[in-house]
Amino acid sequence: MFAALHMRDFRLLWSGRLVSTLGSWLLVIAVPAYVLHLTGSLMATGLTLAAEYLPLLLLGPLAGVLTDRWDRRRLMYSTDLFRAVAVSVLLLVRSPDTVWLLYFALALESAGSVLFRPAAQAQVPAVVGKGPLLSSANSLNAITDGTVRLVGAPLGAALATLLGFDFLICVDIGSYLVSAAAIALTASRPVRADVGRTTVVQLAADLRHGLHALGRNGMARGLLVISTVFLAANASLSALLVPFGVTRLGGSEQTGFVVSALGVGFLVGGPLIRVLLDRVPPRRLLAGALLGVAAGFWALFSSTTLGAALPAAVAIGVFGSMALVVPQTALQRALPNEVLGRVSAVFFTAEALATLVGAVAGPTLAEAAHIDAVKWMACGVTVLAAALCAMLPAAGVATAPEPDSVAEPDSALAAEDPDDVGVST
Repeated sequence: MFAALHMRDFRLLWSGRLVSTLGSWLLVIAVPAYVLHLTGSLMATGLTLAAEYLPLLLLGPLAGVLTDRWDRRRLMYSTDLFRAVAVSVLLLVRSPDTVWLLYFALALESAGSVLFRPAAQAQVPAVVGKGPLLSSANSLNAITDGTVRLVGAPLGAALATLLGFDFLICVDIGSYLVSAAAIALTASRPVRADVGRTTVVQLAADLRHGLHALGRNGMARGLLVISTVFLAANASLSALLVPFGVTRLGGSEQTGFVVSALGVGFLVGGPLIRVLLDRVPPRRLLAGALLGVAAGFWALFSSTTLGAALPAAVAIGVFGSMALVVPQTALQRALPNEVLGRVSAVFFTAEALATLVGAVAGPTLAEAAHIDAVKWMACGVTVLAAALCAMLPAAGVATAPEPDSVAEPDSALAAEDPDDVGVST
């Protein structure tokens, strides 16, 4: 299952991702809580979400173009350094009058992430190839995400109480610096040899070429529609999770247990993804995962006790992790690496738009009707997304060879055990 870790460059990429993601998740609760403490305003607190998503909506496609033109390794460690500087601005926020600096810092950090995410998604298959090691890498990242989700937010809240908000900021700054150092130690893998000056005309031409590649690829087109539909439904219920937990399950502590259960589901889903990715065609696996999420949505938001809610949350985590990793892996395998950054950026932009739409639609419908109406709507939309999987090409599992770097001395360990390089775990 962990065969990808036998490759030095992936170990460095994965380690940097783990550290920087944990540093960011430590602030998930701490930053809104700090704004609420300073201002006492729910509106001011809610603006932290807008500050994080707006750069993705505005800069997403351009970020993808730059990702496919520039050295991705250099771009990734440069954006890590940029985000470290951006986060340091939070240390200047001391009063309601300076909260605007917090929004500014979050927007800058998000702008750096807009460049980093498509570069990272495109760099993984460039390092490990598009065969079984890609399944290993993506399932390992899913386990990492689950672990961080499980411990990051509550740990950050506890550390903020014990050691203060500034301590968390310094930890996050340090996490970006560690990530930058790890990525800088990886080998450079130029994307294109024909890149000249980066002009507005050339950027526009590259963007058109990326969109054309997306339009021509049936797998990519279908995944974009399915992912956008599902993420909008997911956001509509995610926006209601805290009020649901408080009113139906008993309070914020119970809601915290539900969030932790989602993280447990991600941890369980990681090994399961590794087993299934190279055995089940993407459209069947994704359809099954989405149906599982829909059932989990219904069970969770029908719960009246914590005992009923926790298994449903675990199920959502398991199937939800699959619903995220399957499209990512299928996209990485379906497209040439030269355009993967641009297409990935389009997906991330659609994700941001779907999340914002769902986060507004869910509470609006809940106030106009009832939270159960949102539950049925989200379940129905998720089932629709599962049905749309039928339009995906009936592609089999990928058997693409691994890159030459697998033969490096440090990664030769991956070839010692046949189970590590085949489809077995």
